[in-house]
Amino acid sequence: MRWIGRTVLAVMGWRVEGELPDLPKFVIAVAPHTSNWDFVVGAAAMFALDLRLAFISKHTLFRWPFGAVLRWMGAIPVDRSSHHGLVGEAVTSFERMERRVLVIAPEGTRRKVERFKTGFLHIARGAHVPVALATLDYGARCVRLGPAFEVGEDIEEERRKTEAFFAPIRGKHVR
Repeated sequence: MRWIGRTVLAVMGWRVEGELPDLPKFVIAVAPHTSNWDFVVGAAAMFALDLRLAFISKHTLFRWPFGAVLRWMGAIPVDRSSHHGLVGEAVTSFERMERRVLVIAPEGTRRKVERFKTGFLHIARGAHVPVALATLDYGARCVRLGPAFEVGEDIEEERRKTEAFFAPIRGKHVR
């Protein structure tokens, strides 16, 4: 799979820069999320780096035949139209597992949003794990990994800092 990921990135003209924390558990916030192509680039990077990840995905994608493949890749279906205690479930999964890397798009959608959702910050703080930032920079055709940080007490301040970090990064569709 590593070879496939590297080949897909090379054919698409993408590269990966930076490193993720050498820790058994953390959350990755990846942005900007503006296109379905983000999944292709992200999956190729995941395979190229030989990472075993869990990631949040909308439940409507889990129809046959995609559901089995998505679950094999680590996808967790989420119905975004209602609240189901996702933060609590995610924190519990971190507590139960020896290794857990959870990927979340802080926008929660491909559409333009006024502000990021804060669930990824609540999960990281509740599970006592850091957040690593990862960009999908279509301008530079580069997946950039890092930096990582511990979530402080002021979630709104952490959200603002995270949004500021991602603000100059160009997604596939400029918003």
